[in-house]
Amino acid sequence: MASAKEIRDHIRSVRDTRKITNAMYMISSAKLRKVKSELDKTRPYFDALRTEIKRIFRYNGEGIVSHYFYPPDGEPKLDGTYACLVITADKGMAGAYNHNAIKAAVEMLDEHPDTKLYVVGEYGRQYFASKNIPVEQSFLYPAKDPTLRRAREITNLLLDKFDSREFQKLYIVYTDMRSSLDAEPVLFRLLPFHRSQFTDSDDAETAVKFEFSPSVEKVLNSIIPGYVCGFVYSALVDSFCSEQNARMTAMDSASRNADKMLKELTTHYNRLRQAAITQEITEIAAGEKAQRSRRQKENSDR
Repeated sequence: MASAKEIRDHIRSVRDTRKITNAMYMISSAKLRKVKSELDKTRPYFDALRTEIKRIFRYNGEGIVSHYFYPPDGEPKLDGTYACLVITADKGMAGAYNHNAIKAAVEMLDEHPDTKLYVVGEYGRQYFASKNIPVEQSFLYPAKDPTLRRAREITNLLLDKFDSREFQKLYIVYTDMRSSLDAEPVLFRLLPFHRSQFTDSDDAETAVKFEFSPSVEKVLNSIIPGYVCGFVYSALVDSFCSEQNARMTAMDSASRNADKMLKELTTHYNRLRQAAITQEITEIAAGEKAQRSRRQKENSDR
């Protein structure tokens, strides 16, 4: 059985740990609010790009030829090399967040081995290195600070390789935070696009006709990089928000467990103290009784 000193040390250690988990919860909460605010500031621009693409396809869809889109008659089978952008975190302590994202990427590799990996996040880099899975490009800046500039750098590299036909399809693995209680890994084919993604709207904004110069294809191809950049940025932010939300959940659970453990340890410690005090009182009473008996015996001998 642990001594009272050992229990006191354990209580002190648990309290220190609880301070850390509470602090990490508050930090993750602040980061979550900040990055959501940054995304809200840029979302109107990318929504406007999507609206323009819809307008182009609404009035010129059948005649457009672009390697960014499948042809109008359907989705041809594209064999060859694929690319996959995998977004993970820089560290753990976020529940199953990293594990679920990596699992989705590994399942894609099993289904299509000829896939080049592009990884964001230290956790993903270390995992694939430990499994001897080759990584085509590792973006070394931290996943904890998603910015539009970094999303643009990633997009430019991937589009350059897609334009040069180094791969036929571009996928992205990220974690979609649907709500504070629901986040799941998503494997999404980013390129080529289906035309149906931009032909399902009757918005009034797309009803106005425009003339395109020098050609509708060149205008479309100039818009696509910005739209892809917006999607990559949104995926980075969604993943970061999911990571922070998962960490908040994990830290809250750890704090609750610490509170429960402190309650049990305090109860155990108080019982030990009570037992020690009772033992001391018993020893004092026994000693006093022995002294009284000795004095009575001495008096009777006289």
